[in-house]
Amino acid sequence: MEKLAILGGTPAISNMPDDLFRWPIVTREDEEAVLEVLRNSWQSGTQITEQFEKEFAAWQGMRHAVAYCNGTLALEAAMFACGLGSGDEMICASKTYWASCLQIYNLGATVVFADIEPDSLCIDPKDIERCIGPRTKAIMVVHYLSHPAKMDEIMAIAKKHNLLVIEDVSHAQGGLYKGQKLGTFGHVSAMSLMIGKSFATGEMGVLVTNDKEKYDRALAYSHYERNNAKYISTENLQKYANMPLGGMKGRVNQMCSAMGRVQLKYYDERCAEIRKAMNYFWDLLADVPGIQAHRVNEAEGSNMAGWYAAHGIYKRDELGGLPLSVFNEAIKAEGYNQSIGGNLPLHTHPVFQDYNGYNTEKPTRIAFTDRDVRLLDHDLPVTEALEMYSVPWFKHYKPEYIEQYAAAFRKVALQADQLMARARPDESKPGHWFFFKDE
Repeated sequence: MEKLAILGGTPAISNMPDDLFRWPIVTREDEEAVLEVLRNSWQSGTQITEQFEKEFAAWQGMRHAVAYCNGTLALEAAMFACGLGSGDEMICASKTYWASCLQIYNLGATVVFADIEPDSLCIDPKDIERCIGPRTKAIMVVHYLSHPAKMDEIMAIAKKHNLLVIEDVSHAQGGLYKGQKLGTFGHVSAMSLMIGKSFATGEMGVLVTNDKEKYDRALAYSHYERNNAKYISTENLQKYANMPLGGMKGRVNQMCSAMGRVQLKYYDERCAEIRKAMNYFWDLLADVPGIQAHRVNEAEGSNMAGWYAAHGIYKRDELGGLPLSVFNEAIKAEGYNQSIGGNLPLHTHPVFQDYNGYNTEKPTRIAFTDRDVRLLDHDLPVTEALEMYSVPWFKHYKPEYIEQYAAAFRKVALQADQLMARARPDESKPGHWFFFKDE
């Protein structure tokens, strides 16, 4: 086997084409759609957005869709749509981006963190009931890094305990679980469509549901110009017409809506090529120890959508205990600027422990609760032990280049013993609070 680059050998990766990772794919059609909005000063209107909502709902297979200026607000509106309020609790995995749950503070509610599964990295259905208390109202299910959560098991638990389910599909737009599209299992679903996502529109979020009252509540939450009888039929909301019930404006810049309409036309086709490329990469590494693929068995009817922010699961015991940080250094030397750790566990951040931004008698997370939900944070063993690393997020199926990246990972993993001299004691657990651009 060739000598490791970090030890003086030749890097495995070189001369990559410019478009291998470029995303989103922007064509003349996107440009003309955006320019039409710009030239007509339609940025603050709603006519293009409402067209996008109808098309997105039809694509999603749902009755209703409502767009927001970003995914964070879409998720907050989903919480409001489900009636979450003062003293209520919502269960969520700790291994996720903060916007899956942090804004629940704005509703006077709080979050309880559940553990994740070691292979899917999604919320573990077996840990949900541990988290349920008298004030639990909802479960936030994140399809983390495009991997579908076990929605059949989760929905069964929710039904048993009379809980509502919100799906955060920000990583997995268009993905499938056992043949059914993600975002169609829960009572309401929401997702980000910002420029870094696999469904990229610039900066936007969208919520979908089949429940008209939840749709009405979501729309009224931050759409003052659409909180009226033309759009909303729920009787107990009508007397609050023309005011955003969340006290904020969620209207989308219609340049994003216009881009979204074009991107939607080609999204499934482009995602299919991404999956072909990513599956080829992992197939090339199927027999390599220590670097477990984070993916589904597509033969079972599930898929990884656009494979957002692709990662692998590190098994250091299979590589003689080689620290992930050393593995990372060796991969970088081979020509791939790898990052490690993924999202840091949210329960370890002070904002979920002692932050008191609302000047209450107790920290915000427990300001209105009947129990100290922070005590449940001590039983998240998989979340805290997990080690993960980024892999190339290929946007095109170009085997000759994908093979170079796979060769780099194979080369390093199979020569892990040569790297042990670089190991350092007391390695801190890597990670970050959001994904960086170099991922």
